[in-house]
This record gives sequence, C-alpha cells and structure tokens, in this order.
Amino acid sequence: MIALVGLPGSGKSTVGRQIARRLQLPFFDSDHVIEERMGYSIREAFERDGEDWFRDLEESVLDELTQIPRAVISTGGGAVLRRGTRERLRARGKVVYLNSSPEELFRRLRHDVNRPLLQVADPLARLRDLYTVRDPLYRETAHFVIETGRPSVATLVNMIIMQLELAGVLPAS
Repeated sequence: MIALVGLPGSGKSTVGRQIARRLQLPFFDSDHVIEERMGYSIREAFERDGEDWFRDLEESVLDELTQIPRAVISTGGGAVLRRGTRERLRARGKVVYLNSSPEELFRRLRHDVNRPLLQVADPLARLRDLYTVRDPLYRETAHFVIETGRPSVATLVNMIIMQLELAGVLPAS
C-alpha cells in the first residue's frame, strides 16, 4: 500500500491517481470514500457534525483502506492529526509526503470554495498555521518526502516511483 499525505492542495489525489494508473493498482481517495458513505460533502460534515465527528469517521475509513495490501491511497490533509492513523499508515505501507509551501498552496487554492478549513478571512495565514502544526506530523508518518514546488504531475509521479524503486518497494522498471 502506498499512501500520500500532505496539506490540502498539495496534489495527493491527482498524483495518487496517476501513480495507481502507472502501477496498475486500485486508487482510493479517502475523502471521496468518506463523502460516498456520508451522502454529503466534507464541508457539510464539518458544519453539521463537527470536526471531531469527521476525524472519527476518517480514522475508521483509513483503518479499512490501509488494510488493502496493493493500492494507492490519497489521504485527507488532516488525517495525520490522529496518532492511530499515523501509526497505521506508517506500519501498513509506504507513505509519501507531498510537501508544498503555504504560499504555493495558496496560489493553487485561492479560488477553491470546497475546502472547509480554508473558508476564513485570511486563507494564507490559515495555510501557514496548518503547515506549522501538520508538517512535523507528516514527516513523522512519511517514509519519503517529495518537495512539490512547481514540477508537472508527470514529473512528480516519476520522482515518487523512482524513490519507491530505489528503496526496493517496487521492482525497477
């Protein structure tokens, strides 16, 4: 199992989908799995049920997904907030942290209205705060840290697959 972690907008879903395609593995976006189960959006879940309730459900879904041995999983940006989730991700597969600066994420997300944690007066300050809290947790969880910067999705996919091959996780192509 290969899992991608990182802040909202770091490219986890886009890159994960492409890695899965290249490796011919099933792809799961944990946020989409959660939305399918709830029958409504994560944004609505935060408003209706609260973040703690959502994190409980997220932890449960990721517990299930991380038991699939050959898959690629894109996690929600806050999945690492729960110690149990961090431990399961790290123990059950290889975790790749897509590290993006708050400024880069702001550039990508400034018009996105579907991310509940960024619907604030100063989203850049919010991203900086999230980065300060979550970066150490992503690093604790990850086996590999990939600096996203501005390379294309294809370049990021190649970088990740190369890292996994060099580490012996994947056979060299």
